Amino acid sequence: MERVIDAPPQQVFDVLADGWTYSDWVVGTVHVRDVDEHWPAVGAQLHHRAGPWPLSLQDASTVLACEPPRKLVLRAGLWPAGEAIVVFTLEPVGDGATRVSIGEDFAAGPLRWIRNKLNDLVLHQRNKETLSRLSDIATRQKAAERTDG
Repeated sequence: MERVIDAPPQQVFDVLADGWTYSDWVVGTVHVRDVDEHWPAVGAQLHHRAGPWPLSLQDASTVLACEPPRKLVLRAGLWPAGEAIVVFTLEPVGDGATRVSIGEDFAAGPLRWIRNKLNDLVLHQRNKETLSRLSDIATRQKAAERTDG
């Protein structure tokens, strides 16, 4: 899944680097409980709650790789359902825009074993909406910078 966002890579990466915003744009994350001070450095964790109350699950996502402003790789936990590896790749395109790709694959737990076309469709729609929300935040910040600067 990919989307071109009308903001430069650093501006988009700045949203990825602000762990406190994840519940604003990551579909399914309903609350960020804590973010390690050194987020998004490798090994840093973002502690979150996902899913509707009262069935929400508490877990953490861990940074596996960080190459600002080009790439961020996370291990997103959602135990007991499992965990996924999520890769955000940012590539400059045109005049100040960024192609953002998101790849997500279940890495462990029951979700990995029950993967099927329905799960793939749900994941595709989830990631499409996630990139739409990320775009809204990144472009809103770009617009704010134009009016402030």
